[in-house]
Amino acid sequence: MGKVILKNAIQRKAGHLYYVDGKGNVCEAVMARGGKRKRKK
Repeated sequence: MGKVILKNAIQRKAGHLYYVDGKGNVCEAVMARGGKRKRKK
């Protein structure tokens, strides 16, 4: 398990996912929204 090193180090935006990459940088990615299932054709 990981450890929390510093709380509130970045300002989080709604709808974004934050993670630490292999080099130790904090990265931001837009999360998929909606949650609606696709209709069958």
